[in-house]
Amino acid sequence: MAKTTVQEFTKGLWAEIPPFRLVLGLCPVLAVTKSVDTGVGMGIAFTFVLVCSNIIVSALRKVIPKEVRIACYIVVIATFVTVVELMMQAFAYPLFLQLGIFIPLIVVNCIVLGRAEAFAAKNGVVKSLMDALGMGVGFTLSLFALSAVREILGKGSFYGMSVFGPSFQPFSFLIEAPGAFVSLGLMLCIMNMLGKK
Repeated sequence: MAKTTVQEFTKGLWAEIPPFRLVLGLCPVLAVTKSVDTGVGMGIAFTFVLVCSNIIVSALRKVIPKEVRIACYIVVIATFVTVVELMMQAFAYPLFLQLGIFIPLIVVNCIVLGRAEAFAAKNGVVKSLMDALGMGVGFTLSLFALSAVREILGKGSFYGMSVFGPSFQPFSFLIEAPGAFVSLGLMLCIMNMLGKK
């Protein structure tokens, strides 16, 4: 049992890392990765919602009628998204303003709903917790990596601190919308090359 729960956690860190292996949840990945703080903030919010919703869906999987399961999953997910949104407004208001509409859009994120339908609805609470935690940490690491590349090369800073000094001319294309696609494409290429090795 311990081995399978560890495998459920680690698959989200490499084998099924959401943006790079499953190529899911790209809307927030592309939109909020202009800086590391917004990328990590979105990753933490996403992980909280995914973990909590997987636990509840798994615990109620035998009670929820099959005919209304998707609607029930969305209600559960929306509840935790509301909790995240209110907590962020109360304790991290500048970050909340930067993330904007992308926090409420977690409700319809295909990763969260997909994990509820494909995994939590079919497995116990512990396995569902480990699956959600692994996917959430993998998603957060993906956002961190992509936002670090975009912020360092596109702004010349990391967490707002200058990296290269005043003479550095940032490649500002990377912090624009097309730069997000280029950065993601290059990172997908790197992940595929590493995966083949």
